[in-house]
Amino acid sequence: MGIFGRGNDETTSAAGTAAAGPDLAALTGDYTIDPAHSSLAFTARHAMVTNVKGSFKEFEGSLHLDGSDPAKSTATIDVTMASIDTGSADRDGHLRSGDFFKTEEFPTMTFRSTAAEAVGGDDYRITGDLTIVGVTRPVTIDLEFNGSATDPFGNERVGFEGRAEILRSEWGLTYNAALEAGGVLVSDKIKLLFDISAIKQA
Repeated sequence: MGIFGRGNDETTSAAGTAAAGPDLAALTGDYTIDPAHSSLAFTARHAMVTNVKGSFKEFEGSLHLDGSDPAKSTATIDVTMASIDTGSADRDGHLRSGDFFKTEEFPTMTFRSTAAEAVGGDDYRITGDLTIVGVTRPVTIDLEFNGSATDPFGNERVGFEGRAEILRSEWGLTYNAALEAGGVLVSDKIKLLFDISAIKQA
């Protein structure tokens, strides 16, 4: 995950790839995502007129940050699909069913990074394989590095915000219902939103 380089700390190599300044080398290391202070959320258009928002309450993941070569940084996330929460028990039950996520057969959604790049300033981009209901397809996530800090318990933390858009049909999630006035009940486009706090391992 290319998540180093802030403002004037960022330099550019002869190949034109953004690289981190040496003062950021201290961030290099392995990190564990802290679910209690992170969120994985999504938004879908419903009935053509409003957005339904939801999140996954159970997930785990890890990051490896490389301050000298950001492109070598990596990320993995595993999400428990049955933990989906949209604020409606009936809707959540439908999403867990065979019409959508088939959570008994496919209990986990996974992301495994394959490439990363620094875009400029605090902005970065990570590409990886997203697996849902047994289907794996590439997805690109735009990231913003929010900084690093030591919390009151002595943990070194880094924070990121991320966003991506996917078409659920590309993962075979095609269930829908036609509306009398035209259009469909659930949009194909889904917006993914990430707010991540990760703790550096000793």
